[in-house]
Order: sequence, then structure tokens, then C-alpha cells
Amino acid sequence: MPDGEITAIKIINDISKVDTKVWNLCAGPDNPFVSHEFLEALERSKAACGESGWLPQHLLIEDSNGDLLGCVPCYLKSHSYGEYVFDWGWADAFERAGGQYYPKLQISVPFTPVTGPRLLVKENSQNSEIKQMLISGVCELAERCKVSSMHITFCEKEEVKILKKMDFLTRLGKQFHWHNRGYTNFDDFLGTLTSRKRKTIRKERTTVNKDIDIEILCGDDLKTKHMDAFYKFYLSTVEKKWAHAYLNRDFFDKIQDLLSEKIILIMARQDGNFIGSALNFCGSDTLYGRNWGGLPQFKFLYFEVCFYRAIEFAIEKGLKRVEAGAQGPHKISRGYLPTKTYSAHWIRDPAFRSAVSKFLIQEQKETKWEMDMLTKELSPYRNN
Repeated sequence: MPDGEITAIKIINDISKVDTKVWNLCAGPDNPFVSHEFLEALERSKAACGESGWLPQHLLIEDSNGDLLGCVPCYLKSHSYGEYVFDWGWADAFERAGGQYYPKLQISVPFTPVTGPRLLVKENSQNSEIKQMLISGVCELAERCKVSSMHITFCEKEEVKILKKMDFLTRLGKQFHWHNRGYTNFDDFLGTLTSRKRKTIRKERTTVNKDIDIEILCGDDLKTKHMDAFYKFYLSTVEKKWAHAYLNRDFFDKIQDLLSEKIILIMARQDGNFIGSALNFCGSDTLYGRNWGGLPQFKFLYFEVCFYRAIEFAIEKGLKRVEAGAQGPHKISRGYLPTKTYSAHWIRDPAFRSAVSKFLIQEQKETKWEMDMLTKELSPYRNN
């Protein structure tokens, strides 16, 4: 154990109680969503707080000198909104059987279906040992809070291996990601597609780029007027889907203040007026598509702003992949193929755990079959 044998486990309900640099030494530079700045923006804007059903219960492990060795972004939840790994059926079944599903513990980034580390460990510390201590710590928290369950969603594959050894159930999901195969430009990427798909994409791009201008904004180039326009589009998209706007305007102000160098905002204009926008975040090797909105009368604008410009950006910057968020088999024809995602689940009640375990085994078979089928039948690439 670094710098002392005694460790302290703490639970904090406000991430601002941890120094930004200290937290980020554990979070690392690769994934912007587990950064102190992103989580702070969620809490300070009240998007993730007790009133919204996301009560922060972040777990910290310190050595005897008070140095942070590891941490976990954790929330006590009173519902299952904003998670993207759905357990509504589990909650309904458990409560119909006489149990109480909520509250539960959720280890994730609120409203963000992006794979990333959940067991955050300081570089150069004894990685495996600290991760096991973090898991033991959140299990102790689950017992103390008397929750029905704990859910670690969109965690990394290596974390799942550790969690499985510590008696967590594992769940397989899927998203659609684009992978950079060493392309030099967008035409190089198109050259790997079948003739029909290549022609379709070129036609879509020609149509949409005929009379619009698109700019990519980051850092100091990102102004309040751009976020104002984006937020209106974000709300319009939520309303069209009869969904709930989890993120408020204050949140977007705060990420602009705290994390502007990681934001990649793609804005489309016609005759000087904004007509659509896509919000992305850039990690060390990945572009993450998060939110989109646009006027409906512009055909193919969604594909151009969300997918094709993202691919161009990734190629230009030498990024390895583009993650386009949850759902969307329509992304396959644009070069985004099914990719596995993972989560892990701790269930208190033995009988309920057994039922969930059987469900997950069957669900995994179906998910694997669906991914194989989608890749074989719908892949746009000439050589899968």
C-alpha cells in the first residue's frame, strides 16, 4: 500500500469536497465524463442531486497520509431514469413479489451512456488491490444503505472481469461505434464501403451541403450564442420524443466554463441562421457524440452533423473511434457497427438474484445473436 498501511474509506455527497486535480489523478485523462469537471457540472446545475433522484454518494479511499488512492462516482437512486441500461422490468417484478426495489445504488455517469472507468485508481498505485478495495467499499455502502441492488453500468471490460470474481452478475449490451482503420480522409473511408452504400452517403452529403455552412467549435471559439442555439435544438429533440430533458441550461453553461477544451460542437447554418447542432466530447482517442437537435425540414442534416462530420473530425485528429451514443441500428449503414458494452449488478435478495441471473444468461445469448446478425446482414463494408 503506498505511503502507509492504514486506509480510510469515506462517502461524500458533494464532489466539490474533493480537489479537482486530486480526483482527476484517479480519473485519468482519457475519458472526459468521469472527470471532476463533468461530474461537478452535473451536481452544481442540480441535474444530478437528491431532488432529481441522483443523490451523490461518492466513495473515496485514502492512505494514512490523506492522499486519495481511488474513488467511485456513485449515486443513491429513487428511480431508474437517465441510465440507459434498463432495469424497469426487474423493479416491477421485485415489487410485485412484495419487495422494495428503490432506493438502489448506481455507479455510473448520470445521463451518459458512455463506456468508461468506474473504479478510478491513482496512477502508479497498486491498481488491482485498490480496485478490490473500492468494490468492497461500495458493497459495504450497499449493506449500510439497505438497498435492494447496486448497478455498475457502462464499465470497462477489464473491470467486469474483476467484478465477476467478486460475485457480481454481468450484463451484455450493445452500441454502434465507428472505428478508424487508419484512414487518411473521408474518401479513404468511403472506399472501404460497398458501392451502393458509398453512393448513398455521397448523395446525402451533396444534398445537405448544397446551401448550408457547417462549423466545428471548441474552446474559446465556443460562445454563449452557440450554446443557446444548441440548447433550443436539444429541447426540441426531447419534446419530439416525448421524453424528459434531464439536462438544464445551467448544466451546459457549466460544462462550457469547466470543460470547453473537451467540447466539440458542430453547428449548421443557413443564411446565417442556426438550423442544427451536435454536441460531442473528445477523449484521448475517442470522439463521443452526446446530444443533437435540428430543424426537421433539412433532409439528411442529422446524418451529416452527427455522423459524417464526426468521422471527418476523428480522421483528421487521428482518433481511434467515434461513439455515437445509445440505440440506433440506422447508424450501421453510416459505418457504425455493433459494439459490446458491459455492466455489473449486485443483488441482495438470493431468490431475486437467481431470477435475474437466469434472465441475463438468456439476454446475453439474444444480444450476441442480434449483434452477429446485424453485422453480417447490414454491414456497409465490402469486407466485414
